[in-house]
Amino acid sequence: MIHLPHLITDLTLILVSAGVTLLIFKKLKQPVVLGYLITGLLIGPNFTLFPTVTEIDSIKIWAEIGVIFLLFSLGLEFSFKKLVKVGGSASITAIVEVVSMLAIGYITGKAMGWNLMDSIFLGGILSISSTTIIIRAFEELGVKNRKFASLVFGVLIVEDLVAILLLVLLSTLAVSQHFAGDKMLISVLKLIFFLAIWFLGGIFLIPTVLKKAKKLMNDEMLLVISLALCLLMVSLATVVGFSPALGAFVMGAILAETTSAEKIEHLVKPVKDLFGAIFFVSVGMLIDPKVLIQYGGPVLVITVVTIVGKTLSSGLGALLSGQPLKHSLQTGMSLAQIGEFSFIIATLGLSLKVTSDFLYPIAVAVSAITTFTTPYLIKLAEPTYNFVYRLLPEKAQLALTRYSSGTQTIAETNNWKEFFKTYLSTIVTNSIVIIGILFTVKYLTPKLNESFINNNSYGELAIIVIAFALMSPFLWALSAKKIQGTAYKQLWVDTKYNRGPLITLEILRIMLSIVFIGALVAQFYSINFAIISAIIISVVSFIIFSTRLQSFYGKLESRFLTNLNAREISAASKRMDELMPWDSHLAYFTVNPQSLAVGKTLVELSLRENFGVNVAVIERGTRKIKIPSKEEYIYPYDRIAVVGTDEQLKSFEQYISSEPTNDIESNGGEVTLHKITVNGNSPLLNKTIKSSGIREKAMALIVGIERRNERILNPESSFRFEKGDILWVAGEKKLIQAIVS
Repeated sequence: MIHLPHLITDLTLILVSAGVTLLIFKKLKQPVVLGYLITGLLIGPNFTLFPTVTEIDSIKIWAEIGVIFLLFSLGLEFSFKKLVKVGGSASITAIVEVVSMLAIGYITGKAMGWNLMDSIFLGGILSISSTTIIIRAFEELGVKNRKFASLVFGVLIVEDLVAILLLVLLSTLAVSQHFAGDKMLISVLKLIFFLAIWFLGGIFLIPTVLKKAKKLMNDEMLLVISLALCLLMVSLATVVGFSPALGAFVMGAILAETTSAEKIEHLVKPVKDLFGAIFFVSVGMLIDPKVLIQYGGPVLVITVVTIVGKTLSSGLGALLSGQPLKHSLQTGMSLAQIGEFSFIIATLGLSLKVTSDFLYPIAVAVSAITTFTTPYLIKLAEPTYNFVYRLLPEKAQLALTRYSSGTQTIAETNNWKEFFKTYLSTIVTNSIVIIGILFTVKYLTPKLNESFINNNSYGELAIIVIAFALMSPFLWALSAKKIQGTAYKQLWVDTKYNRGPLITLEILRIMLSIVFIGALVAQFYSINFAIISAIIISVVSFIIFSTRLQSFYGKLESRFLTNLNAREISAASKRMDELMPWDSHLAYFTVNPQSLAVGKTLVELSLRENFGVNVAVIERGTRKIKIPSKEEYIYPYDRIAVVGTDEQLKSFEQYISSEPTNDIESNGGEVTLHKITVNGNSPLLNKTIKSSGIREKAMALIVGIERRNERILNPESSFRFEKGDILWVAGEKKLIQAIVS
């Protein structure tokens, strides 16, 4: 008789049960994750009414694979560039929420008499909201395009990264069993370093490889290669001492920057759904109904703490970041649940054997309840705001309105701030790569000694030469690359007192590069010899190889930036290709403020009749108007995409008085709304609008002024500025800064 392995029968039971439950929950319009949890409970070892899974250990391995692919998919949706683009409001909201819930969870655990580790892990479990549940709820309620929804999505992006940090910190804490500040700091620095080195290396190599192999790549190959890269990073993260989940997340975030990201996400989705289902079912298997009955009180308490605590902490964070009260409440009530990351944190405590058995099923039960409540909380957010706002005194309403109006601000120009941003970016980026090479040398040298070198001086010298060759482009950039931008030139010209600090900072760059060379040599020779060698090598290399290193580094930097922006450039090109008719081509023009076209509608300009061209796109600040209507106006500094032949575009260029460009990623200014506060040192103080030169010099328009709780819309040119006035100005940021600073 043929014997069927228990693993296959168990998987059959899991998938059949999950499929049936899935149909039921779809019919009832309930979250799928909740159905998986209930399936796990019914076929788990703690519930004997239905057939039961027999090989729990094997299923746990499948569940771990599910966690890997779940985090890989989250990484594909995450993208490091999305994190950079997340506004200050989302970052502040996420940080306030996470810190508050860590503290609230810890206090709640201690108040119920739990031990230290259970309380700490409870705080971690409650601190991260569920991306899956929120997105599904937003889709079902049709609020994905509401203003507060964009803030919520930004918070979830920041929370994803914070969750990865929490996994590392909780793992470190679980091993040490006490708060060790130095170990925590080392873990955080180690995480930041490896995230940076993996990101820099991954962006440089992986998109290039995928691009080179594009002609050979079919769907099957792309899927296999993507999963192979995921598991490779999982293995690498484990070797370095991090969790497999971190490696999967990082590789997903790297692939999210490639032009194949959407295709990879589409191909991986069935794999993620399959193993994700097994993961969530396995979570349900660990639920013990007896434990839930025994700890029914704590489940209820923690559920209330989660809903109230996350609503208040997220709402407070959004309010502090300058969001209106309405959006703050909507954000807080949307984030009032826990989900997939909470399961992973609870699983971590269980696998490390540092948390009690009851914590895991409690976390799952709270997640299940808050999954049910989330859609209702989102619906109740607006009525709750109306109720709260009516209760507030008029002064409080006015204060909140004035505070939230400060979300769009403009700081006075600070050349030192701009300079330091570029300066530190150059130092940090190149230092990370150099330190990565030094660590690699330190790690590989003992292994090479055992196999090949046997402490031979020539072998050690060969290692130094190879390592220095790899480091040299980045050492050149660290010590000799020019700090680009107008801030440096302005600081140098403004006053002679700036020159001393600038020269000192340049010397520090050179000294740091010498230190890195010395650190390389010091791994094999004495400190004194390393210092002398580092100075000699630096001088000789700079004299002989400076030009070559500059050229080579330029190519490296260009390749990295091309890979980093490839997805956006490709998407923009596709959009533009859709607009190309026959033999015409598309060119971009920036509207000169003095152009006769300014202030006129497209129908008034009659561009098709006069020049034979069509306006395909108008870019105005962050707004992109695709195929604009004939009633659309042309404003100064609008960037317009025009379709026509060479002759037609040349004629149009003379009319519009601007230089055409085909560069999609232009650095042209954007017309946006800015807030300026007139203080005691402001050059605008006691000047009229007309004498300030804002309109003439900055090509900007003062659209409103706030003075002592009074709002003046479209003020007269004779209006005189006073201390404390708040100006709302429409125009290009850099031009405005030049006037107000």
